[in-house]
Amino acid sequence: MWFTNLIFYRFTQPFKVTTEELEEKLKQKRFRSCGSQDMSTYGWVPPLGKHGDLLTHAASGFVMITARKEEKILPASVIREAVEERAEQIEQEQDRQVFSKEKKALKDDVLMELLPKAFTRCQNTFAYIDSANGWLVVDASSFKKAEELTSCLRECLGSLPVVNPPLKNMPSYAMTRWLAQEIPLPDKLVLGNECELREPGDEGGQVKVSKQELVGEEVDVHLQAGKQVSKMALIWNDALSFVLGDDLVIRKLKFTDSIQEQLDEVNADTAAEQFDADFSLMTLTLQQMLDELMDYLGGMSEEALERSEIASFSIEVPEKETA
Repeated sequence: MWFTNLIFYRFTQPFKVTTEELEEKLKQKRFRSCGSQDMSTYGWVPPLGKHGDLLTHAASGFVMITARKEEKILPASVIREAVEERAEQIEQEQDRQVFSKEKKALKDDVLMELLPKAFTRCQNTFAYIDSANGWLVVDASSFKKAEELTSCLRECLGSLPVVNPPLKNMPSYAMTRWLAQEIPLPDKLVLGNECELREPGDEGGQVKVSKQELVGEEVDVHLQAGKQVSKMALIWNDALSFVLGDDLVIRKLKFTDSIQEQLDEVNADTAAEQFDADFSLMTLTLQQMLDELMDYLGGMSEEALERSEIASFSIEVPEKETA
């Protein structure tokens, strides 16, 4: 349950759906396993796994939801080989050439036959809603994975007015100035031992620095040459360590021993009680860190948020027509 990556979205309108209402709406897309002809399925499962039946888990004002994706493992090379074998068999038996249009039809036949026999794999994606502070936080390192969850949630709710936080400055601006010591690092932040520097532009070179002090002559040379920080390892408040990217994605998130010490003081009698304690501590810690991180990076543009709020009215999912 402990998040290892963060992609976070800002609500442009207050999230007023109650936990009970959210529970009912998520049931529309409750997870089901792949059928014989399904390539993949996607839906909601209980955050507590086998320890609970509810599709939501609320604690300390936060609500956790969990999406599961199941997909068939059917390598393209296997399909290609099967198609070629069938095409060769037809050419030999019927003494004619099989062209691309017919091979496409053969591919469809092969898929229909192989899908029921294919192995499957499942992957859960956790997220939580912080309605009081206006955040939707997803445990994902790629936007594709996060957007699968937000798209499914939008289908269930009818609309989901969220945007990537519209910062006044790009994250690389603050990170570069911290590393170049042009502005002091915020009191609660400490530099880690990893960063990535890039030249501006799509074709610019890049340099990766790992397992060494970031402040020094070796890194200064690249900064003076015009490179900017695209990723930087940071430690926040002696509680969290992570790598912040210029895409505002937090990767390699780890909770330090100080968090574990707080958990050791919890006397949980059941797995559900332990989950509740873990979830509460994790979300309260992340809520404080995210709010402070936004300030460290220069704050969000209220004007951009207002524009996003107006635009969000045009992305509502229409209700399905009844027959």
